[in-house]
Amino acid sequence: MGNVQKFDLGLGTLTSLVVASMIGAGVFTTSGFALADLGTPQRVLAAWLIGGGVAVCGALSYGALAQRITLSGGEYVFLSRAVHPVVGFLAGWVSLLAGFTGAIAFAATAFEVYVMPDDIRPVWLPADSVAIALVVMCGLAHGLWKRSGTVSHNVVVILKLVLLVAFLGYAAFTLPSGAWQGMQPSAAPIVPPFSLSAFALTLMWVSLSYSGFNAAVYVAGEARDAATTVPRAMVIATVLVMVLYLALNAVFVYAPAPETIIGQQDIAARAAAALGGSWLAAGVRTIIALALLSSVSAMVLTGPRVYAQMAHDGVLPTVLRIHGDVPRAAVALQVGMACVLIRLAGLQELLSYLGFILSISAAATVASLFVLHRTDQRHTPEPISRPTPMPGYPFVPAVFIVCTLGFASLAALRRPLEPLIGLATIAVGLVLYAVFTRGGGHRRQGQA
Repeated sequence: MGNVQKFDLGLGTLTSLVVASMIGAGVFTTSGFALADLGTPQRVLAAWLIGGGVAVCGALSYGALAQRITLSGGEYVFLSRAVHPVVGFLAGWVSLLAGFTGAIAFAATAFEVYVMPDDIRPVWLPADSVAIALVVMCGLAHGLWKRSGTVSHNVVVILKLVLLVAFLGYAAFTLPSGAWQGMQPSAAPIVPPFSLSAFALTLMWVSLSYSGFNAAVYVAGEARDAATTVPRAMVIATVLVMVLYLALNAVFVYAPAPETIIGQQDIAARAAAALGGSWLAAGVRTIIALALLSSVSAMVLTGPRVYAQMAHDGVLPTVLRIHGDVPRAAVALQVGMACVLIRLAGLQELLSYLGFILSISAAATVASLFVLHRTDQRHTPEPISRPTPMPGYPFVPAVFIVCTLGFASLAALRRPLEPLIGLATIAVGLVLYAVFTRGGGHRRQGQA
């Protein structure tokens, strides 16, 4: 595995990386809209439980792939080795365009909204400057000083988890006092008929809050004992986040009065205000800012590893390869693209459309497990190990594929433009693949 200098990313760092990638703004905003669509807190919590189950299936499936192919690069590497290099390139292209760049820009912009709202922004401070500064800071941390970058990342994640647990502890302390307004008998809303389409739509948005369960596979080539630690980190982190999400959303939908949170975006702050007043609401906003900071940090760390592996395989310029132990040029590319996207207006709609093709990429990646189970090793571009059988195969990956494609299909029905933009994305990726590999000079997949 001569593509990178091995680094000592252990189980703790990998787990914190997955946790940071998963816990972003989604968990603090989704349930207000879900309550408006579904009508009862119980249905909202059921959606979070089902979404967590699908994410665990995804973590187990990606873990089975990581046992076989212990290289950095995620979907790009899995699909390149198991299916075909061009399929892997398309997955890497989608990651570059939407999976990381768009997500970093969105999280950094949301961070600025929480730490520097318009009512307190100095007149001399330009818009987007805080978001850009955050991305650049994370780029410096992970592009120049890898060890200190991972240590500071772990510290932020641990601090975020401690604060979230403290918030849950305070909420539990207030429960016997009757401070949870949503649990009062008079607060019970009129229950509307159950709508399968509304529930499926809520599951689609909930699944976005669970995305990031696979973050460890993007740095697998730099992990210690990757075949063991990467799958374990993804499963541990996903189960931990699912439990945390269920506890948090129980507070969000039961603590405040229902009429104050239905259809509202800032449901976390409203729940905190109902429990402890303005001081607790301010504390929750601080936690959200930390969550967004760690999310940006995680994506700046993982995204460039995909492009570095693609450069190593010869399907992107060689300057993006890892030199030493850090892909500095790839980190700089990631930071630059995210900063440009932050400055551009009106692109959030485009990024939401690209969420459709990201779902297709994840489903295709898990489907490659079935290919590996049916393909002899000598037919693959490089030797692929045969680990112990995956628990729950073939039902676990099948559940993930069916649910993910179901959510994507629902999104396509509601927004028919999504599949068209996805096809355009694939077409551009095919052109770029032809450009970067013209002349047949690209490196054989897996070659040192």
